[in-house]
Amino acid sequence: MTIGVCYGVVANNLPPANDVVQLYKSKGLTGMRIYFADAKALSALRGSGIALILDVGGNDVLASLAANASNAANWVRDNVRPYYPAVNIKYIAAGNEVLGGDTRNIVPAMRNLISALAGAGLGAIKVSTSIRFDAVTNSFPPSNGVFAQAYMTDVARLLASTGAPLLTNVYPYFAYKDNPRDIQLNYATFRPGTTVRDQNNGLTYTCLFDAMVDAVVAALERAGAPGVRVVVSESGWPSASGFAATADNARAYNQGLIDHVGGGTPKRPGLLETYIFAMFNENFKTGELIEKHFGLFNPDKSPAYPIRFQ
Repeated sequence: MTIGVCYGVVANNLPPANDVVQLYKSKGLTGMRIYFADAKALSALRGSGIALILDVGGNDVLASLAANASNAANWVRDNVRPYYPAVNIKYIAAGNEVLGGDTRNIVPAMRNLISALAGAGLGAIKVSTSIRFDAVTNSFPPSNGVFAQAYMTDVARLLASTGAPLLTNVYPYFAYKDNPRDIQLNYATFRPGTTVRDQNNGLTYTCLFDAMVDAVVAALERAGAPGVRVVVSESGWPSASGFAATADNARAYNQGLIDHVGGGTPKRPGLLETYIFAMFNENFKTGELIEKHFGLFNPDKSPAYPIRFQ
């Protein structure tokens, strides 16, 4: 599996979960991410074979899982055991883009979940956390990448000890939006025409996505975890309501991503497991208006723009 799609549900007009799973299957999508233990989605996924990233939920859940082992055991009992292996739960994400003081809960929650899964005979399910790209600093050139805060070294080393990947949300869109003077649109959207060389190691980059992923790889190496894989747990481009947010740019980016990740990055050639954000436009998303327009599909299941998945 190379390409999955994130199934966000911050909306009031989405199709039923059974219809959503059928849409994934009809498009040949073999991976999904959900952001909490959604019983409707989990039930709909039974027997589908779709590989799943299962997020634990918000920072309150993360804190509960970190607090003690019995909370983690109860969470696994309620949200994993009833579904696995009929639902192909591949990774559990202990937190998504956790910030500030809540970061102290990541490693304890991961450890408690790892123990709970092992105790339930479910140790094949890997536990990780999903980070914002700005958890890495000095990201240009990519070989200079380093984690910005010390807790990430603990995360990286725990992942190294368990064989789990680091889940990373990678958005060239936001890097381009924040610095359009120095970053070319074609470089950000997998269109040809720009080449960037990393003077430290001689590797050549033709897209911003690869440079961002390889900065995370460099940070893992500096943290003493060179063997940890990167899984891109979110990536996408908005199609409306903001700077460079057009259907044409979104199609170019997401089609480029689908066509590209089978070959990996200059630093790590080979398959790069990647999840596009998101399956649907979500009308209850807050923040900037673009947040409502990351979907590959409209709520009526029609494509937001033409895209092929294979």
